[in-house]
Amino acid sequence: MSNSNLQDAARFGMARPRHLSRPEGRVAYELHGEGPLVVCVPGMGDLRLAYRFLAADLARAGFSVAVMDLRGHGDSDAGFTEYGDVPTGGDMLALLRELGRPAVLVGSSMGAGAAVWAAAEAPELVRGLVLIGPFVRNPPIGRLTTALFRLAFVRPWGPLVLKRYVATLYPGRKPEGFAEHLAAVVRSARRRHYWRAFTATTRTSHAEAEARLGQVRSPALVVMGERDPDFPDPRAEAEHVAARLGGRAVMVPRAGHYPHAEYAELVSPEIVGFLREVDADA
Repeated sequence: MSNSNLQDAARFGMARPRHLSRPEGRVAYELHGEGPLVVCVPGMGDLRLAYRFLAADLARAGFSVAVMDLRGHGDSDAGFTEYGDVPTGGDMLALLRELGRPAVLVGSSMGAGAAVWAAAEAPELVRGLVLIGPFVRNPPIGRLTTALFRLAFVRPWGPLVLKRYVATLYPGRKPEGFAEHLAAVVRSARRRHYWRAFTATTRTSHAEAEARLGQVRSPALVVMGERDPDFPDPRAEAEHVAARLGGRAVMVPRAGHYPHAEYAELVSPEIVGFLREVDADA
């Protein structure tokens, strides 16, 4: 990526955010560019900074890009009583209504489940879906594994576990600014009340997103890293989700759970092409 592209990417996730008022608090977002609207939502534990490369590429390609923080993450408030796919999907729809127009939703990890729910809940507001490393159903794990996962994120060692865990999700090339991004994730989570919000998010279910898969009518693109460590068979999961949505899957060589950050030069053109197809079919 050229220096000018890196400078463009640095604007995302670092500018002073706007805030969307919700019944129990505020959700932070940034808005850049002009053109058809795209709303990007990160996954559990992550920040809107994760979209710094993709958002910059989309803005340069002629799209208006809103990049959100999850509840209890980043610059959003941490006093909510509910977290997970459905509350996040509700926040996404509230932002679309605030901005006064429909959009293509881009969701990473848990954010993908939220995007699916939103598309089924308000099809008139969702023009398309891009799901990256999507969790749209609960993984088949036992009670012991679940208990160990929850124990791993207990204070005082939880933030260190989070730091090490996030690093494993980038098995390919570490993107520019990765160390700063990782430090921001940990710094954000360590704040008072925010760790509680993060751990509450880890205990949510994707069952409601899975139940709505068959109700989605928006065109869909699934993007999955070939080495995504969160799935035993990333290709099979990507093809399953794409088939359920009547969409198509794109596998990214060498990439892990965040292919849009690891290999932006491969992923951004795929997403831009999909967005233009959505516009052409409108």
